[in-house]
Amino acid sequence: MEEIYFFTKEEKEQLITLYKKLLRISGDTLQKEDCHKIKNHLRKAAENNILKRNAFGMNPIIKEMQTAVIVSEEIGMKRASIIAAMLNDSVIDGFYSIEEVENEYGKDVATIIKGLVKINELYAKSPTIESENFRNLIISFAEDMRVILIMIADRVNIMRQIKNHSNNEARLKVSNEAAYLYAPLAHKLGLYVIKSELEDLSLKYTEREVYYHIKDKLNETKASRDKYIEEFIAPIDKRLSEAGLKFHTKGRTKSIHSIYQKMKKQKCAFEGVYDLFAIRIILDSEIDKEKQECWQAYSIVTDMYMPNPKRLRDWLSVPKSNGYESLHTTVMGPQGKWVEIQIRTERMDDIAERGLAAHWRYKGVKGEAGVDEWLTSIRETLENAGNDLELMDRLKLELYEDEVFVFTPKGDLYKLPKGATVLDFAFTIHTKLGCKCIGAKINGKNAQIKQALNSGDQVEIMTSTSQTPKRDWLNVVSTSKARNKIRQALKEIEAKQVEFAKETIERKFKNRKIDYDDSIMMKLIKKFSYKTVTDFYQDVADEKLDANNIIDRFLELKKRETESKEEINYRSAESYVKPEEDYSNFKDDVLVIDQNLKGIDFKLAKCCNPIYGDDVFGFVTISGGIKIHRTDCPNAHELKSRFGYRIVKARWAGKSSGKQYPISIKIIGHDDIGIVTNITSIISKENNVTLRSINIDSNDGLFSGMLTVMIDDTTKLESLIKKLKTIKGVKQVNRG
Repeated sequence: MEEIYFFTKEEKEQLITLYKKLLRISGDTLQKEDCHKIKNHLRKAAENNILKRNAFGMNPIIKEMQTAVIVSEEIGMKRASIIAAMLNDSVIDGFYSIEEVENEYGKDVATIIKGLVKINELYAKSPTIESENFRNLIISFAEDMRVILIMIADRVNIMRQIKNHSNNEARLKVSNEAAYLYAPLAHKLGLYVIKSELEDLSLKYTEREVYYHIKDKLNETKASRDKYIEEFIAPIDKRLSEAGLKFHTKGRTKSIHSIYQKMKKQKCAFEGVYDLFAIRIILDSEIDKEKQECWQAYSIVTDMYMPNPKRLRDWLSVPKSNGYESLHTTVMGPQGKWVEIQIRTERMDDIAERGLAAHWRYKGVKGEAGVDEWLTSIRETLENAGNDLELMDRLKLELYEDEVFVFTPKGDLYKLPKGATVLDFAFTIHTKLGCKCIGAKINGKNAQIKQALNSGDQVEIMTSTSQTPKRDWLNVVSTSKARNKIRQALKEIEAKQVEFAKETIERKFKNRKIDYDDSIMMKLIKKFSYKTVTDFYQDVADEKLDANNIIDRFLELKKRETESKEEINYRSAESYVKPEEDYSNFKDDVLVIDQNLKGIDFKLAKCCNPIYGDDVFGFVTISGGIKIHRTDCPNAHELKSRFGYRIVKARWAGKSSGKQYPISIKIIGHDDIGIVTNITSIISKENNVTLRSINIDSNDGLFSGMLTVMIDDTTKLESLIKKLKTIKGVKQVNRG
């Protein structure tokens, strides 16, 4: 028989043992013909040598049966999941089709295998879980909860089998994935025992010395630890029995991985970790007396040992979304040691140990609303996030994150991640509410939008019709949903601003009876060094560019093009346009860049026109040159936040060397006769100040003027502005 070559002697013995065990633990869930059909199917697959061994040389049929045992025995799943776990590789390797599975075993089994096949295809495309594959992986998971559970069981099985395997590269890969993806998922689904095992095994394979150091230390201290636990529990047992409670207690040593995390967090050696174990009190209570008896046990324990009020965790009143229910507290035990106490019932302990599958059994349903909501929110986040390279890290953190439960004034309960703010809560309720949020009342007291929420808070969102989302809101929120909605709203606002700016420019063209020419405007936009038309109009909307100045520059450009076309062969005073001078290059040591570097080429940024005396900084451009900006430049905040690594210090050296800089001054006032003459008169009287251009726009008795003057430094500029403000009828004078 060809199957002799498929199974080794040891694998044959293992197969028989696994088959008997699987029949014993899942006999009540599988249908009569299931076992016969699966047995024949696997025999044919083995005889045809279709199924492939993995990177560790594991026999696929043995591996599938081991996974099926974990699925049934340790997670508590039923027929469809057990069959899917056993036939998964057969479909992946092409021996069986999903249609054949559906015909033989039903749609439920086929649906699960379809999800498992989809994930296998993702793994085949790339050797590592990149953000794109991870996104698709989670979306595939979300199609059926049982797919996640089988994947976790399969990874646990592999991690258990590869202890002594020589393929260290493959072992490191699956170990890192176990810690990075599967352990967080197991945690979220309430599979705490499996989660701890995955973390411990991952640590064992990736940091062997650390793992065995902690393990040896635990073994050395086991006798004294067991003795302490026995002394601690004895009086509690007596008091609980006297109260008539049915229960059993056990001490549980923390996992090696969690001890290692405490050592890193507290920056201490093994001896510095004091809470190495927890005491669990498990009550045998009737369903309607569970909470009452748990609190009764809590009262007895805290009467005997002093509790730490900051360490009470009540998951009885409001269970976690994964179904976890328990009462946790920390008390001061003998010898001044803090001891963690966990109080729960048999039912709660079953859910805590075996996760959602156990919860489903008690609830009598196939799904769990809280987790469905969680998976839905992840799907929405992933679909809206684009190619976000930080997504994997953020999701890993969110999987472990504790939750807060917040109430509306009407008493509706909402679940949010720990650290969520008022603004997060507003967006959780509704996008429109978030966009109009100006604050809240938390438990009747006013609170800002950035206020973090705590479990039990009653929150009333305050809104204003004039409120709109701000870019700094992205730093206020912590949930992916709120962040995505804010970004979407900002894009819509910017699009409206750009459209409004474009309409403003075109309206001013009409008011001044100037024909608008698209080709000339495009050349002008390029001349302003804008890469896109949208960026240009956004700066108009943000008032970084003056509409009247744009029109004047448009007319200049149009005039030059017209003159060029007419091929004028003579020059006169009327047609002469002085060439635009470049004031931005300086070769001497006017500025000191960074620490004490002098003689470095730089340019003065045209967006803010810095002059001698301004507080400035340098920005290293893509071409390698340095542009000097004022610290209050409209673009400063964005440059520093987005390109902080390209910012260098800059300061003016010595005294002003007599160089002059072009500065724009904006003047607003009453349109009185002679006011322009008064303005030009004051400028002409100033030493070393030259008026280069003046543009005046009059409307409804008011005028708005934009002057360009050549000036030495900020001292002279401030003096000139003060004098201009003294002119009768002038209301505002600002530097452009």
